Amino acid sequence: MWMPSARSTKAQAAYQDAESDRAAHPERYELNADALAAAAFNKAAPTPDEYGDWHAGFEVYVAAARDEGRLNALGRRSTAGTAIGRLQARVAIARALERTPAIRDRTIDRPIFVIGGWRTGTTLLQRLLAAVPVLRAAYPTELAVPWRMAGLDEHARDAMLDAGDGAHRRLHLLNPAMQAIHPSGGRLAEECVLAMGTDLRNWGFASTLRCPSYADWLLTQDMTASYRRYADILRLLQDASGRRWILKAPAHTAELPSLFRAFPDAHVVHLHRDVVQTVTSGASLFAVFRSTYSDLVDPVEVGRYQLDTTAIWFDRAMGARDRLPRTSFTDISFDDLIADPIATAERVCRACAVDWTDATADALRARLVTLQEQHGAHRYAPEDFGLDADEILARFARYRSRFGLH
Repeated sequence: MWMPSARSTKAQAAYQDAESDRAAHPERYELNADALAAAAFNKAAPTPDEYGDWHAGFEVYVAAARDEGRLNALGRRSTAGTAIGRLQARVAIARALERTPAIRDRTIDRPIFVIGGWRTGTTLLQRLLAAVPVLRAAYPTELAVPWRMAGLDEHARDAMLDAGDGAHRRLHLLNPAMQAIHPSGGRLAEECVLAMGTDLRNWGFASTLRCPSYADWLLTQDMTASYRRYADILRLLQDASGRRWILKAPAHTAELPSLFRAFPDAHVVHLHRDVVQTVTSGASLFAVFRSTYSDLVDPVEVGRYQLDTTAIWFDRAMGARDRLPRTSFTDISFDDLIADPIATAERVCRACAVDWTDATADALRARLVTLQEQHGAHRYAPEDFGLDADEILARFARYRSRFGLH
């Protein structure tokens, strides 16, 4: 059965300091929606806008974290910071767009989105394609505080990206296992969910937090406004280079109709992996993520959540794809990606009308060496999370048949 990694002496000290502070100042760790909203807005909430209401998601998210999260003190502090930060980002982005309305007239030219279940190779493929000279990815600081990055010159932008690396170092100090499973850093392209959720609708929240009621609520939500806000965030970040966006997030798999409403000329690269590996590796990822902020992670519960959620996402994706143009999608096998990443990248570029040259191939080979050096060992088995391989195969029979998976 899965068990969290032992914490280092420095990590133990950080957790103990937080618990001691919580004991001395319990009011700092209360997850109260009204108090957190007041802290975010300094008692002056923004007026409603076309990007949808934030109240409902905020209240559901905070309540789920408080009542279901089983959070330690650092977890409560992190959750409060996320809730406040997303609301403050909402205001800051709106103000940036109000100051320069012409930003919203910028064209996002044929963005490429890499999707698929968790642990299907989306990170590898996006970070590899980010080395293509005519493409560009988004980096953690850009996604987290886009209004601060907009319009910066190269020197200032580089300084901001480097400054953001500290947050990743702190995270890896608390939970080194995360670096082996999902390497992250200020100069590594990251997924879209970091920019989304200013309306508190964000599948990324459920990856680091036990919040079943919030996940159930998300399944009922229309995410169109969320994706339109994300499109404006990309417009904020867009430069004059003419490079197209190469973006990724497994969460897009569940929200394809909303994605295409915001990005009608998008091309989606859909990755597919053996479903037993997908579900089990995803459960391992979520268990490790959640163990940063909770000392009570139940691996069997995580395994069941991952199985059920992945099945729902894949069913939704197949239904959406039946209604969307086939030419908007390229399907990629995880096995093909791992066997020959450069050939897979070339196939994607040709499908997306991205020029492929010898210089492009050389750039990707150099990037691949770097990416392979960053990954550590990630070991897992279905029984670690109370999962049964035969049940997983049966649950995904229609998906496996459609995409030729054994």
